[in-house]
Amino acid sequence: MTSKLETLAQLYLEGEPAQVSEQAKQEFCNWMMGEFQQLPFAVQASNDMEYATATDMFDDIQKHHLWVSLEDYAGEVYPKQFCGFALLAVHDYDHYKTDSDFSLDGEVAAYRKLASRAPSLQIQKILYSELVLKSAAHLYLDNKPEAKVVVL
Repeated sequence: MTSKLETLAQLYLEGEPAQVSEQAKQEFCNWMMGEFQQLPFAVQASNDMEYATATDMFDDIQKHHLWVSLEDYAGEVYPKQFCGFALLAVHDYDHYKTDSDFSLDGEVAAYRKLASRAPSLQIQKILYSELVLKSAAHLYLDNKPEAKVVVL
C-alpha cells in the first residue's frame, strides 16, 4: 500500500510543471511581500544555514531572528528571487504559530495557516505545490527535488 508521503511526493516528482501566468506570479509576489513585512522578527539570508529541527528554528524566532536560505525557493514562479525567500520566512513563522515540525503533517499544518490568508485559489495552489508537494518529495527522496510548480 502506498503511503500518503509517497503519493504526494510522486504527484510532485511525476507532475508536469504548471504554466503560471505573469499576472498570477506578480499577484503572488505582491501578496507575499505584504506577508513578509508583517513578520515580527529580523530575517537574515544565508546560502548554507538550515535548521536541523523545528525546535532550533523556534528558539531563534523567540530571540526575534530567523535564518532563511536564498536557494531553497528560487524558481520560475517568482518574478524576483526575494519572493521565494519571503515565502520561506513566512512559512517558517507559520510553523512556529502552529507549533508544527518539518514532518509531512507539520508541513500541511503550516501550509493551511498560510493558505487561509491567500487572496486567491491560484495562490493556494502554488502554495500547495511549494509547501506540501515539494516538501513531500524532499522527505521521500531525503534530498531537495528539482524546483517546479505542479498545480493539480
